[in-house]
This record gives sequence, C-alpha cells and structure tokens, in this order.
Amino acid sequence: MSATETVKRTPLYDRHVAAGGKIVPFAGYELPVQYAGIIAETTAVRNGVGMFDVSHMARLWFRGERVVEFLEWVTANDIRGLVDGQGHYSLLPNDQGGLVDDIITYRVDDTTFRMVVNAANHAKDVAWLHSQNKFGVEIEDETEGTAMIAVQGPRAAEVLAGISNIPDQLRSAGLFQLSEGTIGGVKCFAPCSGYTGEHGFELICAASDAGRLWDALLEAGVTPCGLGSRDTLRVEAGLPLYGHELGDDMSPISAGLGWVIKKDIPYLGSNIIEKARAEGTPTKLQGVRLDAKRLTSPGMKVFVDGNEVGEVSSGVVSPTLDCGIAFAFLDASVKLKTPCEVDIRGRREPATVVSKRFLKG
Repeated sequence: MSATETVKRTPLYDRHVAAGGKIVPFAGYELPVQYAGIIAETTAVRNGVGMFDVSHMARLWFRGERVVEFLEWVTANDIRGLVDGQGHYSLLPNDQGGLVDDIITYRVDDTTFRMVVNAANHAKDVAWLHSQNKFGVEIEDETEGTAMIAVQGPRAAEVLAGISNIPDQLRSAGLFQLSEGTIGGVKCFAPCSGYTGEHGFELICAASDAGRLWDALLEAGVTPCGLGSRDTLRVEAGLPLYGHELGDDMSPISAGLGWVIKKDIPYLGSNIIEKARAEGTPTKLQGVRLDAKRLTSPGMKVFVDGNEVGEVSSGVVSPTLDCGIAFAFLDASVKLKTPCEVDIRGRREPATVVSKRFLKG
C-alpha cells in the first residue's frame, strides 16, 4: 500500500477496539488479527461458533435481462444450473488461462444476482467486470453501504435460529442456500457459506445495522475471531487464498479447481483452461503435513529424496491437528503419502505429502 492510500475501517471497527482486538492493516482495511488468540479462536469455530468481520470483502449486484448470459461468459461455474435462492463457489477467469479472482455468486431471480469477491481484488474485479459487460447488465457495488459478518461453526445454525424470525430456514439451509429475514433484530441476507470448513452463514446487512447485529451475536454467545484464526481454519479445510494458491498467471487446474468448471459452453479463457485440463499441468497443489509444530512460509522449498520438487504457497500451525501444515505447488509426478522435507530457514524438516483437505485426509 502506498503512502497516499487511505486505510479504511469497517462499520465494526469501534467494536473490535473495545473488545481488545489486535488491529492490523489488511487489504486496505484496519481489521483484528486476533482477540483471545489464534488457538482459542480456531477451537471456538471447530467446536462451537465464532464470528468474523468480513465487511472488507466486496459485494456486488447484477441486474438485467441478459444477466445470465453475461455471468456465463465471465464466470467459470454453471450459472444456468442455479435456481432462485441458490449460489455457488466460482471463478473469474481471464483470457490467458489464469484467474482474476475466485468468487461466490448467488441467484436471487432470473434477472438478479449477487456476488462476493475478495477485498484485495475489489477495484480490479469491478473494472474487469465492466470491461466485459457487452450485455447491458447493471452492475452495482454495494460494499460501502453494507457490512458482512461470517458466523461459523457446528452451532452456527442453532444460535442464529434462536435470535431469528426464520429459524426453520436457517436450521435446514444447505451449502450456498439463501435465507432472508431478521437476525438479532436486523434485516439480513443470509447465505449458508463461509471460509472455515465448518457449517455457517455470511450475514449481509446495512452498514448502519452492523453494530446492532454484532452485539446481538455476542449476547447469544458467539466468539469474536480475527484474521489469524480465519487463515488457520481455511488452510486446515483446504481452501485456497487468492495471491497464494490462485492468481492472474496461475492455472485453476494446477490449483486443483477443475471441479468448479462444470459447463460445456465457451467462457473467458476456456480454450486455455480446457487444454490444461486435458493435458495436465507441470505442477499441482498438494498438502504437506509436517512431523512437528513448525510454521512454514510462502516460498519455502520442498524436497523429495534430496531433490527440490516445489515450494510452499501457504502455511500455518494447526491447533486441530497439532502440527505444521502447508499448501505447496509440487511437481505433478509427486504422489500422496510421499515423504518429503521442507527447508525452514536452512533446516530441512520432515513432512509427508497429503491431501490438501487436511481435516478429511
């Protein structure tokens, strides 16, 4: 971030400070990296329910008679397969076979969709979408006027149901299913989604109501959590992060996201991406589980039988698994269960190549 750029604050900034959150700059915002600590917050989400201020993520509306046609062109997942009140994880491919971003798209009705994109890519994504809009679609950026709170964990649905006027919808909601109603006295758009590997919801409300919703969740016993535990949770769950596992010049096939691309009609970059799917890629994203509780960082080299085979893209110490874990782009020939070593500041630490979905491996 340059010296001329202004760091933003979400509508919940004062709540974070009052609760003792350790504030750090992230994606142009001042956000809490932790409250009680990464281990305590990770455990709260895995075993109960925690919440994250994710208002920094960008929220967009799309409206128009040709909105389905437009979104089929600019996104990689099957837009026509969605029904009203349903969403899915998807990608914004570029014309070079890489990715502008990874996203979540929701169908409200046949002429209205919503999209959530990464905070660091906000301006880039909006500019890209406008540049590709030859379909007369209205694109509205609602980020500044709204807030978003992710409520995550095995108790998320039950806790939200207890302070909502739509309890049955919340209790029965499946992944990416939409609910709309009042939660904690606040009108919310409540898709069943998240970035932790646990059941949960990402509640979107008016910015002016964000504090009231946060307070209601606190009163209901939801644990406030920061960026540190969110990163730990997403790596444990095998979820990629743009800028680490995804990028403008990185193939979604190499990142193991071929399953996201389910349609058989042309889309941006489809010729290059489909060629990579058919022929394979030189590297493949894998999981690496260390024998010890060691923290790895992006760029650290991975070795098999003394030969360098790739490098780490993300790494954390997992409270759930009680060891270091990492994502790494490795030579495509490296198989699961292969013993390996990670060079951590000149010392090679023993590890094993495993599924990147660590909690299911």
